[in-house]
Amino acid sequence: MLKSVIKTPLVLLVFNLCSYGLFAQIQELNLLNEPPDISKDFVDFKNTYYLADELTSFNPETGKGTIKYLRHNFNTNQAFNNFLARLTPVNANEFPSTEYAASPELPFSVEFVSERTIRIKTSSGPQFRKEEPSLMLIDGKPKNAKNLWTYSKIPEGHKYTSSKGSVVITEKPWHVYIYDVNGKLLTSTLHMDDVKNTYTPVSPFSFVRRAEDYSRSMNAVFSMSPEEKIFGCGESFTQFNKRGQKVVLWTDDANGVQNETMYKPIPFYMSSRGYGVFMHHSTPITVDFGKYFNMANSMMIGDDEADLFVFIGEPKDILDEYTNLTGKPEMPPLWSFGFWMSRITYFSEEEGRNIVKNLRKYKIPSDVIHFDTGWFEVDWRNNYEFSKNRFNNPTQMIADMKDEGFNVCLWQLPYFTPKNTLFNEIIEKDLAVKDHKGNIPYEDAVLDFTNPNTIDWYQDKIASLLKMGVGVIKVDFGEAAPASGIYHNGRTGFYEHNMYPLRYNKAVAEITKEVTGNSIIWARSTWAGSQRYPLHWGGDAATTNTAMAATLRGGLSLGLSGFTFWSHDVGGFTAAAPEDLYSRWTPFGMLSSHVRSHGQPPTEPWEYSDEFLKGFREADNMRYQLMPYIYAQSKYATEKGLPMLRALFVEYPNDPGAWLVDDQYLFGSDMLVAPLFENITERSVYLPEGKWIDYQTGTVYEKGWHTIKAGDIPIIALVRDGAAIPHIKLAQSTQDMDWSSIELKVFAADATKATGKIYLPDNSAWHELTAEKIGNKFSLKNNPLSAKTNFKITN
Repeated sequence: MLKSVIKTPLVLLVFNLCSYGLFAQIQELNLLNEPPDISKDFVDFKNTYYLADELTSFNPETGKGTIKYLRHNFNTNQAFNNFLARLTPVNANEFPSTEYAASPELPFSVEFVSERTIRIKTSSGPQFRKEEPSLMLIDGKPKNAKNLWTYSKIPEGHKYTSSKGSVVITEKPWHVYIYDVNGKLLTSTLHMDDVKNTYTPVSPFSFVRRAEDYSRSMNAVFSMSPEEKIFGCGESFTQFNKRGQKVVLWTDDANGVQNETMYKPIPFYMSSRGYGVFMHHSTPITVDFGKYFNMANSMMIGDDEADLFVFIGEPKDILDEYTNLTGKPEMPPLWSFGFWMSRITYFSEEEGRNIVKNLRKYKIPSDVIHFDTGWFEVDWRNNYEFSKNRFNNPTQMIADMKDEGFNVCLWQLPYFTPKNTLFNEIIEKDLAVKDHKGNIPYEDAVLDFTNPNTIDWYQDKIASLLKMGVGVIKVDFGEAAPASGIYHNGRTGFYEHNMYPLRYNKAVAEITKEVTGNSIIWARSTWAGSQRYPLHWGGDAATTNTAMAATLRGGLSLGLSGFTFWSHDVGGFTAAAPEDLYSRWTPFGMLSSHVRSHGQPPTEPWEYSDEFLKGFREADNMRYQLMPYIYAQSKYATEKGLPMLRALFVEYPNDPGAWLVDDQYLFGSDMLVAPLFENITERSVYLPEGKWIDYQTGTVYEKGWHTIKAGDIPIIALVRDGAAIPHIKLAQSTQDMDWSSIELKVFAADATKATGKIYLPDNSAWHELTAEKIGNKFSLKNNPLSAKTNFKITN
């Protein structure tokens, strides 16, 4: 039968498959760990839909009440040979009818976390489980700031007002309206009445009850304004502005940086309208940002509740509020800001020592040597033990490298193949995720980080390496937690898959902090809250121009999702980098918060031409001389929840052009960077308000579009007029830097005052620096570090 089907034309093939009942099954087939798009559940004719209609009770003191939901099904109508499916009211279908509500009245609440942050919760049914502290929230649960909001009764319902905005809750029809301090409507829930004047069938705020198992999921539908733009959702490689896109939030080994799946999805986004939303869930989420109907933002949440935090303000306010809720990162150690040298992979102690020797020989400033998958006896077979055949004395090697100014980073992952020497122990000690039978779902054993015993076992393994002197662990993979698995805490992968990276990141960061004093990891996968455990890199980019550009878009989006620190594989990962691409990618990496060359060999700069080596060295020297700027800006960013690699509109929200740019970025607050994504020497650059000065040539530019030629280092970097950028004398390692003498370079066109920041490695507070122009020269107004550091002013 299969042979005959394969030979038939396409129309007959479809007919034959349908006749055997296979067509529907083929449509539903998914690959292992393929991100589930739950939006199909919200348009299924078999399911029942409940539309939020009216507020039937509400206590203004507690902010709690109930919403009545009206039952609907999808029905079709036909006009002039065109079918449409619409939600239409239906009667109850349960028996006995005395036991089940046709139009259930279900919980709703509004809470106030700060004067800018509102929590909105709705439920599709009773919640019998005991509420537990949320790992996504910094304190397990949000603070209560109800005292910052004033209540008033209004004819339509209820109003709460703070110094930053207001919330109006109407009773019939039920709405929640969010306003800014000036009374501008930012967004509101959508009721069926709001979409009755369109022929397009639109689903309002509602929930679905699936026919297959009676499970329920929320569809939190909010309004969108005509010119509204949406950003965030994690390290998304698709178009920067998510308006008009459907985004599936599910951690996935994206196998690259040029498709719609993500290593680092984050259930958070911000709007150009002046608000942000955190969907406080770990289930699969599909968000339709006006793709189907451009007025409707449909957050289809796998959970049977909708728990949303809405933030009011400009981008900086929103990021600060979101990270106050979910956590801000600790400051990584100074050495982590140096250059990381890596490839896949260094296989031996001899090879590693030669890399260290050559880095110093060729004067490539660097601080980290990374051993990837090959430091075990068998490549990729992670058992936390150095190969005895290829590493004579790893402890001594690590100590010697540290004397040379290098920290060692080691690769590992949380999956254990059947031939791994630890596999049987993991199974016997019940440390892996199970399936419904009590077996393991995959051939590999996947560590179950909901099990405290697993965490203890795992952290003991990691600690043994850290105690040898290892500086940081590469927290690779983590995106393939079994979706159908049963976890130690009793939950299925439906709730735990997306939480896996957060638990994984946390386990490594905490043991690293305990042993070394530094809360640092090098991780690929994340979920909301992972920003507390820096730092993360951008995955397996192809060695192409388009992959380089997509890498930047991903980094910008991750930065708009609460992550201060982010890096990427300079030159790309998947193949040996072409020299011209590598030379242009290098300064992009050097002007990121952290920088690592990694991928298929060769990655070492001396393996390329003399011209390339010289250019690599110059870009690396630039970074090391800029270290006081990078370090101070990073410290400030950790306190404010800001990304180091920053979209232009974060600093310039009132500049309409800044919201349109996704191939440039601000590096900290004072430098604007435009990488070269093709083998060219100049490109168009958009400059926000004010004047900008070329970091390499000193040329002054006004606001607007310019075609700018790159300097000797193949990148365009400009400094805002009135910025004082601290520099340090070049050293080959951060441990050899002399922080007692800092050069403060003033970039001034019209400015008569220049400001900057300084932060010393002694962990004291950062300080603001101000230089004033007297005559033709600038002088430092005050030296807050007079006992520690001398400043030389140049301009």
